[in-house]
Amino acid sequence: MAVLVARQGRELQRYTSSGGRIVVGCIPYRARGGGGGGELEVLVISSQKGHGMMFPKGGWELDESMDEAARREALEEAGVRGDTEQMLGCWYYKSRRYDQTYEGIMFPLRVTDELLQWPEMSSRKRTWATVQQVMDGCQHGWMREALERLVSRHAMLQSAL
Repeated sequence: MAVLVARQGRELQRYTSSGGRIVVGCIPYRARGGGGGGELEVLVISSQKGHGMMFPKGGWELDESMDEAARREALEEAGVRGDTEQMLGCWYYKSRRYDQTYEGIMFPLRVTDELLQWPEMSSRKRTWATVQQVMDGCQHGWMREALERLVSRHAMLQSAL
C-alpha cells in the first residue's frame, strides 16, 4: 500500500500579477440512482479547523495543469479520485486570512473512487450532501455559484438524453 502525503509550502504556487494566490478546486459529485441520470449529490469537506462546508481547493502549482491541481486537492483534502470535466468558471474572492484577492477556478469532478485513508483525513471531515444542503450551508458565495453552474450543466445534459 502506498502512503499518500499532502503537498505543503508555497514555493511552487502561482500568483496573480497583484500578488493574490491562484487557487484551483473542484466539486466532487455523483448522481444518485446510478447511470448519471439521478439527482446530484456533492461531497463537501470541513475546514481544517473542523467547521464550515466547502469544496476541495488549494494553490495551483508550477509543475501541474489546472485539472491536475483540482484532482490533487480532491485526493489530499477529501480522499476521492475522479474525472475532471470542463471548467465551471473563475471567481475572485477576498481571502479571510490575508488582505488579498484570490482567483478561484473550479472544475466538476465525477467521483470514481472514495478512499478509506487520505492525507488530510485527521484534519477534515467529508460528507455527501444534497445540492440544497450545500446551498444552505456553504458560506462561500463563489462556491455556491460554481455549484449552480454544475447543476445547470447537469440538467441540460439530462434533458438532452
